[in-house]
Amino acid sequence: MTDSGPPVVAPGAPGAPGARAAAASPAGAAAAAPSRRITAVTSGKGGVGKTFVSTNLAAALARAGRRVLVLDADLGLANLDVVLNLWPKITLHEVFTGKAALADAILPAPGGFSVLLAGSGMVEYSRMTPEVRLQLQRVIDEVAPRYDHVLLDTGAGISDLVLYTVSLAAHVLVTATPEPTSLTDAYATIKVLAATQGRRHIHLVVNQVRRPGEGRSVRAQLQQVVDRYVSPTLEAPVRIELLGEVPTDPAVREAVLRRQLLLETLPGTAASLAVVAMAARWPQ
Repeated sequence: MTDSGPPVVAPGAPGAPGARAAAASPAGAAAAAPSRRITAVTSGKGGVGKTFVSTNLAAALARAGRRVLVLDADLGLANLDVVLNLWPKITLHEVFTGKAALADAILPAPGGFSVLLAGSGMVEYSRMTPEVRLQLQRVIDEVAPRYDHVLLDTGAGISDLVLYTVSLAAHVLVTATPEPTSLTDAYATIKVLAATQGRRHIHLVVNQVRRPGEGRSVRAQLQQVVDRYVSPTLEAPVRIELLGEVPTDPAVREAVLRRQLLLETLPGTAASLAVVAMAARWPQ
C-alpha cells in the first residue's frame, strides 16, 4: 500500500450510499443513486473468503424468506460457478454480446437463491471499458427490482472494474481476515471508497477469526486508522460497522473442496451459525 501517512494495521495495534463517482466512471457523470437492494461484497485482498461470504450469506437470507440474487462481478476471473458446482451454458458474456437474453442467464443455485455467472479467462473484461460499463449497469438495473437483495461478488482490490461495480451498490460489505496484509488492503479499499464515492458507512465481515471477539478488535483497529487519517480529510466521518465474524472452521475447507455451500452441507457448524447471525442483522 502506498500512502503518505497511515501505517500498516497490524494485529494488536490499538455514509450515505455512494454515488457513481467520477473516479469510478471515467466519463465523470454521476448517475442516479443505486437501489438500496444492491450490496457490493468486496475485499482489498484476494483469498479472504469473499465469495464464501457472498454465497453463504445469500443462502441464509434465502432461508429467511428473502429473494436473493448473487451476481459474479469478477467478470474476467469468475469462480462462482466453481464454488457452487454449476456448469452454465449462458453467462454474462453471452448477455453482454447479445447472444442470449438476461432471463436465460439467471440460474437457481443450491441454497434457494439465484445466480448470474460470468466467464473466466476473458481478457476483454480485465479492464473497464465504456461498453462493459453500460452493459453491467443495464443488467443490474434490470434485475434489482425482482429481488429483495442483489449481492455483487466483486473482484479483489481497487481496479477500475471493481470500483465501478461497487459504485452501483447502495451498501458495501468489506471482507477481511485478521492478517496484517488483509487489514492493510481493507484500509486502502475503505479509504478509496470514502474519497472517490462518498462512502461514509462501510459494513465489515471478519473471516477466519481465531477467538471470539477478534472481529471487534479488527474493526476497532481499522476504525482507529480511518479516524486518524481518512475522516479528517472529509466533510463527514467514515463509520465502519461490524456485521459479524466467522471463526476459523475446518468445515469451511471441507465444503469448499466438495464445491458445496456450508449452510447446506454442515448447517450446525460454528461458521454456518455465524453467517446465519449476520443475515439476521442485515438491513431488510
